[in-house]
Amino acid sequence: MNLEWMTPEEAGLKWGIKARRVQHLCSDNRVVGAVRMGRMWLIPQNASKPIDGRTKEAKKQKDST
Repeated sequence: MNLEWMTPEEAGLKWGIKARRVQHLCSDNRVVGAVRMGRMWLIPQNASKPIDGRTKEAKKQKDST
């Protein structure tokens, strides 16, 4: 299986957030499939941006579980 990876900087540009925020999301295990290689996070190209917990969408999702 050959996965394509992106860096936190690339993910940040794709998702519209800062690279440092992407790193925090990875370290909190909120990005599915992200792996740490040495000092760098590798994120699958097809990974989706985690839902922001402060939004109405997240609160609806939390209430439905």
